[in-house]
Amino acid sequence: MSSDGLALVSPFKLAAFMSLLSDLVNLNLSETTEKIIAEYIWIGGSGMDIRSKARTLNGPVSDPHKLPKWNYDGSSTGQAPGEDSEVILYPQAIFKDPFRRGNNILVMCDAYTPAGDPIPTNKRHNAAKVFSHPDVAAEETWYGIEQEYTLLQPNVKWPIGWPLGGFLDHRYSSKTLPFSREMYDLSGPYYCGTGADKAFGRDIVDAHYKSCLYAGINISGINGEVMPGQWEFQVGPAVGISAGDELWVARYILERITEIAGVVLSFDPKPIQGDWNGAGAHTNYSTKSMRNEGGYEVIKKAIEKLGLRHKEHIAAYGEGNERRLTGRHETADINTFLWVKASSPLSSF
Repeated sequence: MSSDGLALVSPFKLAAFMSLLSDLVNLNLSETTEKIIAEYIWIGGSGMDIRSKARTLNGPVSDPHKLPKWNYDGSSTGQAPGEDSEVILYPQAIFKDPFRRGNNILVMCDAYTPAGDPIPTNKRHNAAKVFSHPDVAAEETWYGIEQEYTLLQPNVKWPIGWPLGGFLDHRYSSKTLPFSREMYDLSGPYYCGTGADKAFGRDIVDAHYKSCLYAGINISGINGEVMPGQWEFQVGPAVGISAGDELWVARYILERITEIAGVVLSFDPKPIQGDWNGAGAHTNYSTKSMRNEGGYEVIKKAIEKLGLRHKEHIAAYGEGNERRLTGRHETADINTFLWVKASSPLSSF
């Protein structure tokens, strides 16, 4: 039924329809069948868009390698030409489905040609080879990824909680400052803030948090960020390739929840220009050698190697970071590699 059709239905019939629709969406399949629904998820042609489609399986599956491969039209996702558009999905990781629940599953996949070669946008294939190397596996690489994002009003693409086309005050009254004015001017009351005038979208954030835990993702926390309407979730500690699988499925779940809520999700590095913080995905990393006695020297050597390939790494981090990495708003300039050891853990930018 179209939105125009719904507008013509009486409020009582509309309420009954929505109640029935909710009941149907939440049907417990296990009461009548052993069959389950598997939602296959993959990364689209932009490198940031998330695609998915569902299929029926005859029963529960816990091993991704026992799942069937599947195909899709790569010309519709920017991943294949129209005259040779078939792309094959290889299931790689399984998570519980927080939307359909029961034995239904979410399946993280990567994409290949019919001949079995990874397509150009499949970055997981080479990463998996690196992580499976015996020397790398022995180091038990830990990742903790801090994913920032912004919730936007639909149609206008302006942060939720903000007046349309207008801005919120992000400065404290000088009477409230125990330290220097400059320390607070670019932060204000929104970071980890509480209250209807400071925290916008908490229901979405909490729904996502619990859904990730239900799915089996090692999500370790959430918090409000410096810009109002901006939030962060953390995935990890996660070992090796599982860090990427868990992060992408966490992003997928968040996309689905914001879809239900009628809110637009943005991972743009600088969604609002001007005196506001951008959004990144800060990555904490360590190896067993770094965590053992004498690990600080191992950390320094690794950072020195990172500095030698700074431009190559920045190029691989995605588009738009030049708008965020300006040397202001808690960032370094995009052309400058810095590292520092202070009272907090070692950080590099």
